[in-house]
Amino acid sequence: MRYKISGKQIDIGEALQTHVQNELGSAVQKYAERPTDASVVFSRSAHEYVCEATVHLSTGLSAQAKAHETEIYAAFDACCEKMEKQLRRYKRRLKDHHKDRSEPVEHLGANSYILASEEADSEPDSLQPIIVAEMETRIPSLSVGEAVMQMELAGAPVLVFRNEGKDGLNVVYRREDGNIGWIDP
Repeated sequence: MRYKISGKQIDIGEALQTHVQNELGSAVQKYAERPTDASVVFSRSAHEYVCEATVHLSTGLSAQAKAHETEIYAAFDACCEKMEKQLRRYKRRLKDHHKDRSEPVEHLGANSYILASEEADSEPDSLQPIIVAEMETRIPSLSVGEAVMQMELAGAPVLVFRNEGKDGLNVVYRREDGNIGWIDP
């Protein structure tokens, strides 16, 4: 597994990098057959250290975790526990999907835009929104079950995906009542 361990405006020493590789590697190896790469970013938020980790699996799915603690090692350990809990929860489903899927998940390229928020007091000059940023994004080709699992692994409220069964764009989202919604146009 490839590791990218970095710090935002803080120095990451060799001892911490070794600790991250050993602990995250053993935690992920228990529950995922072939992880491809991991990205771990450390930063500061006031008096706390923040650890954000993302692990990409060979099935095309990715798991994310984030933790805050007053010490940097404790922040990583808490983040690693969350990652391990996610992967443990979905181990059987990950293995089942991996056996059915002979090739990695295909991704469709798309553009993603960030729009400026409107002031509540002022009236806009036109109905056309102001684009603040434009980025490239990838839309995965998944089954509905895999899309729900990916959304929950990423901790996202919504996921847009290309439905493998129908070749159309679909959306799964977390509803306010806790259930999962699925939009299939």
